[in-house]
Order: sequence, then structure tokens, then C-alpha cells
Amino acid sequence: MNLVTEPYASQRPRWPQAGRHILAQFDADSIVVYQAYSPAIGHHAAAHQRFGGPFSLERMSWIKPNFLWMMYRSGWGTKAGQEVTLAVRIHRAAFDRILAEAVHSTHVPEVYGERKAWEQLGKRSDVRLQWDPDHGPSGDKQERRAIQLGLRGAAIAAYAHAWIVDIQDISRFVAEQRQVWFEGNRSALLTPREEAYPVADPAVAAKLGVGLP
Repeated sequence: MNLVTEPYASQRPRWPQAGRHILAQFDADSIVVYQAYSPAIGHHAAAHQRFGGPFSLERMSWIKPNFLWMMYRSGWGTKAGQEVTLAVRIHRAAFDRILAEAVHSTHVPEVYGERKAWEQLGKRSDVRLQWDPDHGPSGDKQERRAIQLGLRGAAIAAYAHAWIVDIQDISRFVAEQRQVWFEGNRSALLTPREEAYPVADPAVAAKLGVGLP
């Protein structure tokens, strides 16, 4: 596993405690997003370094840059159909494009004005965004909000193939850390090292609402 990890106890004080922030592991060229799938989809993706087989390009697929939000959503890999956790490294330019094209899944008047304008943008865009409460390792709700991004159409087709740098099956790491947190010494919990992602374009950051409550 080539994810950089760090004790959760060391990271937590560095993270923003409130507001909307894109916590992620990234470098100059790439960023890691997480998904959880059934073994049939997850193992195929990890083996072929692309999504295929039973993976459907006809459905919206949601990516999450924040590891602990993914753990909350998948029950640390214990929920049916979410047993395989994938760390998908994609090109950073692709992620910035996703952010630029994203349209909120609910109407935000201060961003879109009239509802009709938002509806029209939503029909044209292949990317949806949602801000949800972030969660701690036990599933406890945080004041900070985490982003998830839904891809469909041309966006999911590009994500499934062209945008990928590599795909890692990190299910063993997830299981090990689940045991550490729920059955062992919680101070030993390791999570992928994450920082607040800088959205370079001020207009995109404003549209997303980065930093807002």
C-alpha cells in the first residue's frame, strides 16, 4: 500500500474543526479518492487498474476524498456491497475539472439564483456535489463538513479509465484499523495523512462554499 499514513491522534488537531473543507491526500500531480464496492467490482478494478466487469457506467458513482467519511459510509467495510475499499488515485487536473463542473444536488439560491437556472445547470452537468457532516472513527458527527462528488455520463466514463493513476485495494488496512479502533489501543489508529485541499480557482471555491459553515 503506497498511501502515506499517520496516527489519527496527530492529524486531528491539524484539521479544520468546522466548516466545509476537502480533506484529502494529494501531491502536485494526483489526489486520492475512496470508494467501497462489492468484491466482484472492487477486485476487478484493483486487478485491472480500471473499472469494468460488473461496474456500471449507466449509474451515478460517488467519490469521497475523505477516508473517515468513507469509513462512516461503509461501516469500516462491513456493510453489504461495500466490503472492498478502494483508494483510487486520479490526476489532480481531473479532480480540479470535477470541482469546476460540479453542481449542488440541492438548490442553493445564493449560488444559482432562481431554481430554474439550477435545474438547467444540473441537466447539463455530469457532476453533483454534496456537503455532509464529517464523522470521527466511531461515526460521531463532526462540525466540519465533508464533500462527496457524484459522477455520471462522460465524467464517470473518464473517471473509470482515463483519469486513473492507480487503484489500491486497501481492505486489509481498513480491517486492521477497524480492529485497532474498536478492540485495541485507540491511540494507535492510523489513517491516511490528509490536509485541506486548496481549490486554486477562487470562483470554483466560492461556488463550492469552501470554508463556509
